[in-house]
Amino acid sequence: MRISRAGGRRRGVTVAATAVVAASALLLTGCGDGGDTDAAESGGKITLTVGDYGQFGYKEAKLFEKYHQLHPNITVKEDTTANEQDYYPKLLQELNSGSGLADVQGIEVGRIKEVVDTQAAKFEDLSKTIKVDDWVSWKEQQATAADGTVIGAGTDIGPMSLCYRRDLFQKAGLPSDRDEVAKAVAGGWEDYLKLGEQYKKKAPSGTYFMDSASAMYNAVVSSSAKQYYDAKGKVIYKSSPGVKQGWNLAAETAKKKLSQGLAQFTDGWNAALRKGTVASVACPAWMAAQISVNSGAAYKGKWDIARAPGTSAANWGGSFLSVPKSGPHVKEATALVKWLTAPEQQAAVFKAIGVFPSNTGAYQLADVKDAKLPYFNNAPIGKIYADEAKSIPEAVLGAKDAFIKDTVSTQINNMEQRGTSPGKAWQAATEAIDKAIG
Repeated sequence: MRISRAGGRRRGVTVAATAVVAASALLLTGCGDGGDTDAAESGGKITLTVGDYGQFGYKEAKLFEKYHQLHPNITVKEDTTANEQDYYPKLLQELNSGSGLADVQGIEVGRIKEVVDTQAAKFEDLSKTIKVDDWVSWKEQQATAADGTVIGAGTDIGPMSLCYRRDLFQKAGLPSDRDEVAKAVAGGWEDYLKLGEQYKKKAPSGTYFMDSASAMYNAVVSSSAKQYYDAKGKVIYKSSPGVKQGWNLAAETAKKKLSQGLAQFTDGWNAALRKGTVASVACPAWMAAQISVNSGAAYKGKWDIARAPGTSAANWGGSFLSVPKSGPHVKEATALVKWLTAPEQQAAVFKAIGVFPSNTGAYQLADVKDAKLPYFNNAPIGKIYADEAKSIPEAVLGAKDAFIKDTVSTQINNMEQRGTSPGKAWQAATEAIDKAIG
């Protein structure tokens, strides 16, 4: 399973995401955007390869099978690397050598800026064939090069929410209704910590208010337009208000022991969810599947989802599909990307594994608009995530966002797990970042 603690969301739960969405079956059609390239134009049967990492949801939604039905001369094969941190160096090596690339390549949001700045000339300009303004506006900008070419078609995004255990909140004397929880943290992540202090006073034995201070840190930073770089490409993480706020809140969390101190997606984190010791998790859209799979049937209906703390919307995670110019079937690959990122197909992936569409046209489809999660007390995730997505600020991305976020998160983990002081942890983070990127 892929762990991307830095660049964005973690893909890799090898299930159909817990019967993620209770909605009617989606009728995939061959009309509309995409899928208008006939394989016969390239002289007969062809195979298109899609290189990606973890779990994009195409297999679970049976989209490649559907595409073959629509285009009998085209077979699509997926070449999946479990861990994105293994996938990306290989992609860079293949781009530099000009060989070994798939017809379609996935790119993580934490990497897209570096690819746009250093490798854009090696990818097709998808704006020539795809209506890129169908995505949320900031998604398009993330994949747009200086000359206006768009090298990546948006797949999913990670609008923020708060996942919490209704039963544990009740036992600790906290509000448990999702609207009441949202009111309790409406002032921001500072209110979330105040709620944590109340929880700790009457916490059920062996439980913790949150899983990880580093996860909360990532959620806080994700709500800021300026995070680690400014618009001119200058590294600003040391003076970034979002980083400062996230770091201080994480340090406070560690000091007051409001979390279980678990690095997300580790064996310990999985076990904590399985044992039911975590009361809340900062929850981008894709996180619900991680929680439900690891928590299991014993906690179905005990989890719920509320709007994220504060008034500033946040996005954590997401990916893109790109088409290398060197591929043997560029025209057909571009048509496949167009089809995969159209509203109907993004809605099908959402239905299959719960990752939220970046194509706004999907928000009006019943499988998104009316979506509820039975596991999470029938939380109306279609509405919660769509409302959040529409107001997410356009974040400034930098070439080494992923590395910086990873390094800071590691030091937050050290504060929680090893008792490292905030001063020493910050010094260690800045020294490692400055050494690596200058």
